[in-house]
Amino acid sequence: MRIMGLDFGSKTVGVAVTDPLGFTAQGVETITRKEENKLRQTCQRIEALIKEYQVTTIVLGYPKNMDDSIGERGKKTEEFKKMLERRTGLPVILQDERLTTIAADQILEESGVPREERKKVIDKVAATIILQDFMSSMDPSCGQKEQHG
Repeated sequence: MRIMGLDFGSKTVGVAVTDPLGFTAQGVETITRKEENKLRQTCQRIEALIKEYQVTTIVLGYPKNMDDSIGERGKKTEEFKKMLERRTGLPVILQDERLTTIAADQILEESGVPREERKKVIDKVAATIILQDFMSSMDPSCGQKEQHG
């Protein structure tokens, strides 16, 4: 029973999953597409990863503006959420993702990852942060999500 975290961007989707016990989040991959609205292959890859990792819930990064309003990117994320729910039959939970890409970039920079390499993995790291934030919000005392059967 794993949870998948997604960082949905205009041309990429960062993917992370929890470990089998639901304690930690690990980055899996970044799915890239040539055009923003061409989502068929992206969805197929997400569905394959859901099956591979036996995912039961999806946490989708929700890009709110700093004033808590929802902009165009947020609306596209809401549409993507509905599509994922239809295609996978799984619950999709929106998780505030403000500043996660900045945090991911800082982590990579502090780790000594060159800027060119950071671009390749930043969405995967952001997905990991989104998923870890969600897990922490479920039980702030220990950072793990309570499992429901």
